[in-house]
Amino acid sequence: MDAARAYYAAEIDQGVERFLLPRRDDCPWCGSRSLVVHVRTGDMVQGKPGRFTLERCRDCGHVFQNPRLGDEGLAFYDRDYRDGLYGDSMEHLLCAQGAALRARARFAAAHVGRPRAWLDVGSGPGHFCRAAAPMFPGTVFDGLDPRGGVEEGVRRGWLRHGHRRPLRDLPEEFSGRYDVISVHHHLECVGDPLAELDAAMKALPAGGHLLVEQPDPACHLGRLGRFWVSWLQPRRLQLIPAGNLVEALGARGMRVLAVQRRAAHRRHDVVAAVLLALNAFAPDPSRPWAASPPARASRVRRVLAQAALPPLLFVAALADRLVLPLIPGPGNTYRVLARKDEG
Repeated sequence: MDAARAYYAAEIDQGVERFLLPRRDDCPWCGSRSLVVHVRTGDMVQGKPGRFTLERCRDCGHVFQNPRLGDEGLAFYDRDYRDGLYGDSMEHLLCAQGAALRARARFAAAHVGRPRAWLDVGSGPGHFCRAAAPMFPGTVFDGLDPRGGVEEGVRRGWLRHGHRRPLRDLPEEFSGRYDVISVHHHLECVGDPLAELDAAMKALPAGGHLLVEQPDPACHLGRLGRFWVSWLQPRRLQLIPAGNLVEALGARGMRVLAVQRRAAHRRHDVVAAVLLALNAFAPDPSRPWAASPPARASRVRRVLAQAALPPLLFVAALADRLVLPLIPGPGNTYRVLARKDEG
């Protein structure tokens, strides 16, 4: 913990504003200059210092972080998120998402048959591959994730091979190797999602399939602002409307076979909002990036928040199950399955 405190103190003393790239005046998706501020918030999960702005393009609906974090900034805010201090919590969260992971696999199974080889982009240790494997007997699953975790997936037997590199840096010899490439909650975390689509298109053989799952910025629950977990600032840089993604795939020679909107909704918004709100009210006083040793009032707020958590989570879970399904419109997630045209 002392080493972590020293690291964060040194980084924060230099100012976290340096992690932001210059603000752009146009939409990175369509080039329009008709932009409007959509959400302003801090680090929603860890509460590290910094303020972030999501802007929306009035012409195409694309939502993007502006100014956005560069690679150094992403590394700073990702530190202790998937590993280290928060590693166990993230592991438990991913293991609890079995139903959503199986739903992804069922969506693909209706169209892709029995692929020989499957590459999961942004796989981490391969939780999705583990959930999908029983539905695709004979299919081998490989993982790709520049942030790591793939080595652990190979060790657990969830992945055949793990590639720790960006999708756009796949070597030429990978072209045509995979019948299916899945990209789940990855495009929103990269600076150039169109380049990622180009790389997937290049890697797929004729007749190969691309499966994409994304947060849906058109969801009405986005009005919760900094308490809607799908914004997940500052880690999500681009939130792509479903229609924009479908058009981009078509422009790259992909035939869209199925789009799933409401059926892809994941029932966690109210529970996540409660957790985010309580964490904002009473953040962990032992976090190493805190500006000073915790005052007594901070510790008291933390105790009160933890005492209130069980009943609030019970009510929130009921709302997620029984109330939110009654709200019309798209859900918080969508899925798209496309096939690369022959020739």
